[in-house]
Amino acid sequence: MGWLNKIFKGSVNRVSRGHYDGHWHEGNQSEHTRDAYDESDSEDIARAIALSLAEQDPNKGKAIDPDYSLEEDEQLARALQESLNTESPPRQNAPVENVPSESIPAREPHQPVLPSSGFRTCAGCRKPIGHGRFLSCMDEVWHPQCFKCYACNKPISEYEFAMHEDQPYHKSCYKDFFHPKCDVCKNFIPTNKNGLIEYRAHPFWMQKYCPSHEDDGTPRCCSCERMEPTDIKYITLDDGRKLCLECLTSATMDSPECQHLYMDIQEFFEGLNMKVEQQVPLLLVERQALNEALEAEKSGHHLPETRGLCLSEEQIVRTILKRPTIGPGNRIMDMITGPYKLVRRCEVTAILILYGLPRLQTGSILAHEMMHAYLRLKGYRSLSPQVEEGICQVLSHLWLESEIIAGASGNTASSSASSSSSSAAPTSSKKGAKTEFEKKLGAFIKNQIETDSSVEYGDGFRAGIQAVEQYGLRSTLDHMRLTGSFPY
Repeated sequence: MGWLNKIFKGSVNRVSRGHYDGHWHEGNQSEHTRDAYDESDSEDIARAIALSLAEQDPNKGKAIDPDYSLEEDEQLARALQESLNTESPPRQNAPVENVPSESIPAREPHQPVLPSSGFRTCAGCRKPIGHGRFLSCMDEVWHPQCFKCYACNKPISEYEFAMHEDQPYHKSCYKDFFHPKCDVCKNFIPTNKNGLIEYRAHPFWMQKYCPSHEDDGTPRCCSCERMEPTDIKYITLDDGRKLCLECLTSATMDSPECQHLYMDIQEFFEGLNMKVEQQVPLLLVERQALNEALEAEKSGHHLPETRGLCLSEEQIVRTILKRPTIGPGNRIMDMITGPYKLVRRCEVTAILILYGLPRLQTGSILAHEMMHAYLRLKGYRSLSPQVEEGICQVLSHLWLESEIIAGASGNTASSSASSSSSSAAPTSSKKGAKTEFEKKLGAFIKNQIETDSSVEYGDGFRAGIQAVEQYGLRSTLDHMRLTGSFPY
C-alpha cells in the first residue's frame, strides 16, 4: 500500500483561494486542487487499488475463503473516500493596517480554465503554472514574479497588500497614492486616536491641512486666507500681515497706484446713474493709520477688522506715497509715508483703504466705501446699520460681477443693475482677460460677501440684493430714501 500513500500526500500540497498567504509551495502535484479530479482520475485510482489488492492476494482467481475478513478493505475504501472529499482550507482576509480603510471587494469565485494537461494558468502572464512555486490570491493563481503592484509594477512579496478598484498595491504604494497629504507641511495627515484620518479644509479653496496647524501659528494670507505652505515663503508686510505670492502679483501698494482703480470705479457708478460729483480724496494707508482714523471718526459701522473707511471728520492721516520694495526674508522695506490733512468741504472728507491687497479686493472695498460716500452726499439719512451696510455690500458685489462674471469690456455689470439704469452699462475696469487665479479670487471675494453671517453685512446684503433683483437698483434706492428700509 506504499504507492497509494504517496498519491494522498502529494495531492493535498496546495494553496487555498483567498488572500495571498505569503508561503511558497513546492511539489509535483501542488498545482492540482481536489475538485480538479475528473472521471479518468477516479478510474486510474480504482485500477491502482485493484492492482495492489491483486499483488497482495495469492489466491487471485480462486474461490473466496469464507473466513476472509473484510475489515481491511472497508478501511481502505473509507480512507479513499475521505481523501477525495477533503475541502479546501477557508479563505482568510488579511487586514491592511495603518492604511485608509478600504474594504477589499467581495468577488465571485472564479475558477481558471484548466488546460488539458491539468495545469492551472497564471492570471498575470496567462501561461501554465507548471511545476514549482506559485501563489494563490484574489481567487487566482500566479507565478511569484507575475503578482505585481499596480502602482510600481514590482512583485508583491509581503504577507499583506492593499486593494483599490480590484487592483493590488504594496501598502507603501497605496499610502503614497491614496493617503491624503497635508497641503501645508506636505506630510501624510495622521490618524486620530480612533484610527481615522482627520483633517481640516478651507471651505472655498479646499486646502487640506493637519488640525494641528490651526493652533501652531501657521500664518494665513491676509487676502485669500490660504495657509502658508512650508516650501513657500509668503511676503511679510510691515504691519505683520502675510501676503501669498499669487495675491502679491496684483497687490495695490501706494496711493498714486490706486488712483487708476479709483477712476474705474467712479466710471462704474456713473454707468449706474449714480455719479459722485464731489472730489473725495482716496488714500492707501497702513493698518495703524487706519485704526487711528477709525478712533477719531465719531460715527460709522465697521467690521472687527476694518479694511476701508469713509471719513466725515477733519484729521491728519499718514498715507503711503511710494510703493515699498521686498527685501531679505520676503519682508517689505523702504516704506515711504507722509501726512495728509483732511479738510471738510462736504459730508465726506476722504476714503481710506488698507494697502497691500490684490486689485480685485481693493476694488471691492473701494466700491463699498464709495457707496457710503454716495449715500451721505445724496442725503440718505437715518438708515439702519443693516440697510446701509447691506446696500454698500450690494454695490461691491455688483462691481465684482462686472469684473469677473461679465469679464470683457462692454459687458453689463449685472442684469439687475443694468435694468435699473437709464444710461449705458459700465464696462470692465480692467481691460483684457483675467488670470485663472484672479477669476478664482474674485469668486472667493463674492462668496465671502454672499455667505457673511453677520447681521449688518451678511443679512443686510441678502435683503438688499433680493430687493435690487426684484425692483431694480433705482427703485430700491428711492424706497430707501423715503422709508429708510428695503422694499419687500
